[in-house]
Amino acid sequence: MAAKESSSASSTDAKIKRVLTHGGRYAQYNVFGNLFEVSSKYVPPIRPIGRGAYGIVCAAVNADTHEEVAIKKIGNAFDNIIDAKRTLREIKLLRHMDHENVISIKDIVRPPKKETFNDVYIVYELMDTDLHQIIRSDQPLTDDHCQYFLYQLLRGLKYVHSAHVLHRDLKPSNLFLNANCDLKIGDFGLARTTTETDFMTEYVVTRWYRAPELLLNCSEYTAAIDIWSVGCILGEIMTREPLFPGKDYVHQLRLITEVHLMMLALGFFEAIIPEDM
Repeated sequence: MAAKESSSASSTDAKIKRVLTHGGRYAQYNVFGNLFEVSSKYVPPIRPIGRGAYGIVCAAVNADTHEEVAIKKIGNAFDNIIDAKRTLREIKLLRHMDHENVISIKDIVRPPKKETFNDVYIVYELMDTDLHQIIRSDQPLTDDHCQYFLYQLLRGLKYVHSAHVLHRDLKPSNLFLNANCDLKIGDFGLARTTTETDFMTEYVVTRWYRAPELLLNCSEYTAAIDIWSVGCILGEIMTREPLFPGKDYVHQLRLITEVHLMMLALGFFEAIIPEDM
């Protein structure tokens, strides 16, 4: 889980106080008006590093291991059945994955009381940033950067696909990085196994990274949808701009077909595909 709002961390560190609860087994923190209640082994400095529709992410220190971690709070996790399923899906999948290019879950914080179990706290390894932030920054990206990011992304994705799992939401903001340029695939909330027999929804993947078969509402698809997303991400790394920034699904298809027609006109496919194929 990557830091996304580290610039605000220094100004809030001193204001976030720790209050022990439940006989010292848990600790409460007030973060931007959001109540965090986690195991007391997670100690300050507590700093907010990201926000989203799901809630808020904070960095903390595991006192047992002296390791910095990212804690994501999913508030009222069971109010919406779709969101609850996504949370459960991510936990189930990541608990069984172990790869250096896939984000790892360190812990699930158990609720103090089952009767008041409304919020879910997921503890991840802490990363420094995400690829979206790097692309939007002024930091130079060399060919070596592009190749290394792509290599790690494909390496992690090969592992995910070998486990018969489709990620279904690959995009720069779901690819987390540290200062050594190590890349990890995260956010498996929309992932699913290819062995599941229920209906496959077509409304997955953020539009700009969505494969044509999904834009055409195909209900059956393969791991190729993730590979399409990888291509879109690579193009964005190289140009620092989204490859297909469609305003809606019709515009998205138009942008894709325009590029395809341009390649046909330039003889691109004839140049890379042998005549005897």
